[in-house]
Amino acid sequence: MSATERSGRLRVFIANRIDEALCAVMTELEPRIDLLWEPDLLRPRRRMGDHHGDPDFTRSPAQQSRFETLVSRADVFFGVPDESASTLRRAVDANPSLRWVHTMAAGGGSQIKAAGLSPVQLESIVFTTSAGVHADQLAEFALLGVLAGAKDLPRLLSAKARREWEPRWPMGAVRGRTAIVVGLGNIGKMFARKASALGMRVVGVHRSATEVPGVTTVVPPAKLRDVLPGADAVVVALPGTDATFHSIGRAEFAAMRDGATFVNVGRGAVVDESALVEALEEGRIGFAALDVFETEPLSSESALWSMTNVILSPHTAALDPQEDRRIVELFAGNATRLLDGDPLVNRVNTVDFY
Repeated sequence: MSATERSGRLRVFIANRIDEALCAVMTELEPRIDLLWEPDLLRPRRRMGDHHGDPDFTRSPAQQSRFETLVSRADVFFGVPDESASTLRRAVDANPSLRWVHTMAAGGGSQIKAAGLSPVQLESIVFTTSAGVHADQLAEFALLGVLAGAKDLPRLLSAKARREWEPRWPMGAVRGRTAIVVGLGNIGKMFARKASALGMRVVGVHRSATEVPGVTTVVPPAKLRDVLPGADAVVVALPGTDATFHSIGRAEFAAMRDGATFVNVGRGAVVDESALVEALEEGRIGFAALDVFETEPLSSESALWSMTNVILSPHTAALDPQEDRRIVELFAGNATRLLDGDPLVNRVNTVDFY
């Protein structure tokens, strides 16, 4: 048993720049936390949501020594040090008493995987992510995409650009239409709630048959192609893992109803992007709203940029001014659970790393 376990307190190294007010929120929510917070040792952020920080930031030898001292003394990391897999590996090697690492990213499992930790390290340390913090924002973006497809936003924008008052035409509606949400994690569940509130029938795709508010039917991934022909809209909300790589490809797009709306708020690598481009060019997909891409930033040569029936977001649909506060609140709640001996939420599966 470590000294901190005996004392009933946690030494938390703040490895990602947050402001002093949020540090105060953290310790107010869980007073048994002792912060190791020295912002001058951390990469400054260039903009909101920039957890990686300025890549040109360097520490003096004295600062680096201090940084390594704090890393070695901590029971917990709030954030991955330097947002770097190699730094995390060195930090874990240098701190055999480390108990818990919380990632700022919702998909932080990939950072843990990239660190190449030993089976013993993966077993002895708890890893958690910020999954769920962004669910509401991403579900709203997904709903924006579904509505834009139903209302034929490209036609409206085209007529506006031409300054043409078109004859009245029947506009689509989402009430009574079917949306398939692939992945019933926090984002998928939140989308289902919002879409069903607008009168949509929601079919969920998930590995286990579970009851989810707003979801009419849940089918396993193996049955995805069977239900795709009935979808007016398909929303992808899957994490990026080896198992989900290119889960949506040519066969899936071929199974969709011509003119369907397609939304991706999961991870870019889940979708075969070249197959998506083909489906858009051929009209099998009538409209797409994309927040994530196989390679980011999206190449300026990508055909997606010039497509009028596509909305592109530079992986920013999740961000809002309250993001850091929600991450802090999530972390503080988990700190309480850890100190009280309860299971932590958002624990990383260290086999599939999600």
